[in-house]
Amino acid sequence: MRFDVVTLFPEFFRAPLESGLMGKALAKNIAEVNFVNPRDFTTDKHQRVDDEPYGGGVGMLMKPEPIFAAVESLPVLPRREVILLTPQGEPMQQAMFRELAAARDQLVLICGHYEGVDDRVLHLVTREVSLGDFVLTGGEIPALALINGVLRLLRGTVAKEDSLKFESFEDGLLDYPQYTRPADFRGLKVPDVLLSGNHAEIARWRREQQIERTRSRRLDLYELWLQEKAE
Repeated sequence: MRFDVVTLFPEFFRAPLESGLMGKALAKNIAEVNFVNPRDFTTDKHQRVDDEPYGGGVGMLMKPEPIFAAVESLPVLPRREVILLTPQGEPMQQAMFRELAAARDQLVLICGHYEGVDDRVLHLVTREVSLGDFVLTGGEIPALALINGVLRLLRGTVAKEDSLKFESFEDGLLDYPQYTRPADFRGLKVPDVLLSGNHAEIARWRREQQIERTRSRRLDLYELWLQEKAE
């Protein structure tokens, strides 16, 4: 998997991508992350990447020319997705990460800044993606979240791949509660069923907890799960 990040701040990614599972996966060449700075494709002496919006308004917009030139400088792999990180995009979900990990060889991630990008940039884009219904200072944090979410699903990143099958959102439900030693911490005890050694009872308890936790914490997910189960 190749990630190409179009960003004004490539240094933002350095420490996260060198840490933990992401750092190990990149060191093993499970994926590669490349950066391209639109500022390197400007043609004026001040290297301006932003300008005032036509029609007036507050703030500045990223100009189209440097972004087009940055994206067009990249190689084009057969299964490529060009993603604009924007609050107006499709919210990130586990299903999206699974799709991208399985069906794409290259993800080009365009990180906006200021008040956004010139709308003509959308002619480059195959998908708009959002981290959530809020506004950040730029697209770097959402881009990093997307890289993390996709990279961990690639074969070889997580040592115990079966663990990916038993976590929140994989079957439409939140994860069940989990505990480790000690069995009694300050009077807070691990549920007896987890200490019983009865694997069938443990599996039943975990499933019940998934359902109840989803119902109480994410009613939207619970109702969607019920609907899909009925179908």
